[in-house]
Amino acid sequence: MTVRAALVGYGLGGSAFHAPFLDSTPGLRLAAVVTGNPQRQQAVRERYPDTEIIRSLDDLLVRHDEFDLAVISTPNREHYANASAALRHGLPVVVDKPFSATAADAAALADLAASRGLLAAPFHNRRYDGDFLTVRRILAEGAIGNPTRFESRFERWRPDPSTNWKAWKESADPADAGGITHDLGSHLIDQAVALFGRPVQVYAEIGVRRAGAVADDDAFLALTHHGGVRSQLWMSALAADLGPRFRVLGDAGAYVKHGMDPQEELLKQGATPGGPGWGEEPEEAWGRVGSVGDFQPVRTEPGGYQHYYAGIVKALTEGAPPPVSALDGVTTAEIIEAAYASSRSGQVIEV
Repeated sequence: MTVRAALVGYGLGGSAFHAPFLDSTPGLRLAAVVTGNPQRQQAVRERYPDTEIIRSLDDLLVRHDEFDLAVISTPNREHYANASAALRHGLPVVVDKPFSATAADAAALADLAASRGLLAAPFHNRRYDGDFLTVRRILAEGAIGNPTRFESRFERWRPDPSTNWKAWKESADPADAGGITHDLGSHLIDQAVALFGRPVQVYAEIGVRRAGAVADDDAFLALTHHGGVRSQLWMSALAADLGPRFRVLGDAGAYVKHGMDPQEELLKQGATPGGPGWGEEPEEAWGRVGSVGDFQPVRTEPGGYQHYYAGIVKALTEGAPPPVSALDGVTTAEIIEAAYASSRSGQVIEV
């Protein structure tokens, strides 16, 4: 069986992070792209000439029985409405992060999918970053002993908020789910939970630092997990000096890694994913494992966002568990809401 996928939305997310994998993953076919934007329609025709263009979600849903999967890559405020409409028409969904703008909507989406026996999977592709896969391997091997502290950063130097062409990402309206905590925080939270489980406490400092900005652009979250591991997560658009991507401390050593997984930049440049060398980092970008005075380089695992969609194919055709569950999306949304509550009150929030 080939899964006939309809991609709803063709902005940066749809064009760079979804379409290339829907087109190249075995068992998947990019059957249609839903967009009413003439420029984006032309871009689809040029890169995917065999893909049908559908002007609206309503037009897609009228023909729902011609497709096997809807991939929702629209602005954040539309995630719940678009995904729930697809589910009500019998279509499994992959939903870009955040799963929904609120925890209540995320839970409702998970419940709707479960009641209909359909897949609803958040697109937390960063579980397939090479450096994150390396962290998982190092922890599994016991290379740093028992982990005690997990530090993770997505930091950028974008001091002018007007350079962000996605206006809704700079919106302070809660319904837009804009701001850096929903954007980059969704990935950082999901990675921490994937490693150490749902936290029991959340503390956060979330603010607006750039002149002229109205949505949060600088945030720090501290999560305390069962067993005592503490995750400290930084995200910022105003970091003139970039900290380590990962700094993982254990009772027998540490892993430290700088720099970002290379897949995003390759995809933005229009590269076709997969194939020899995809997701590989040069040796000079590798992280280090060890302790004071005795650190050794450790090869970064090849990143592979294609494995996310390979997992979607297995879930739809073989009944395997999805690569990311709907409940994972709910957990991330709940932690984000707890983080905002903590930042407003200055208190630790029990979750």
